[in-house]
Amino acid sequence: MVAAGGEGEKVRQPKSIQGNAGDGSIYVDVEPDDEHLETIVVDSMHTRKVEMAKRCCGFVGLPGGFGTFEEVFEVTTWTQLGIHTKPVILLNVLGFYDPVRQQIRNSIEAGFIQPYNESLITFVDGPSSKDEHAEYDWGKAALEALQEWHEKNKTNDLKKGKNVFDWTRKTGDENVKVDALSVS
Repeated sequence: MVAAGGEGEKVRQPKSIQGNAGDGSIYVDVEPDDEHLETIVVDSMHTRKVEMAKRCCGFVGLPGGFGTFEEVFEVTTWTQLGIHTKPVILLNVLGFYDPVRQQIRNSIEAGFIQPYNESLITFVDGPSSKDEHAEYDWGKAALEALQEWHEKNKTNDLKKGKNVFDWTRKTGDENVKVDALSVS
């Protein structure tokens, strides 16, 4: 699943400028595989996120801007609330997400986030030097993190519905399941 927004055109620069950006960026001209490509048109950003959540086995966030931040925190909140039980992985390229990790820890210390919810986001830390980073396989690291999360969470409290919001409501003597998004 590929999703891009905002200033996404910067990822489709011609090959002639690869390595010439001067900022350590590497631009790759990727040709889509139309044979396996499905275009889904939706009427809102929320519907788009629900559709992505229905179809994926996890979420991987790369360094990005406001849209990336919003989507990462929304799917993390969905995990916290028990709307889905899917991993949220952040590729911490050259420490990009270190401030986010620290903000989560600050929120735990201040009492806004429960300590057990620190593990709702998995940070994948690669090499700290730019030289090593150039050869690092972030795709492999992301897949390994997804695999580890699924192995670790087969039987943990998250899968059992513990430490998540109770989406049932009381009506008389009967509990009724509230299926807000249907993104299991």
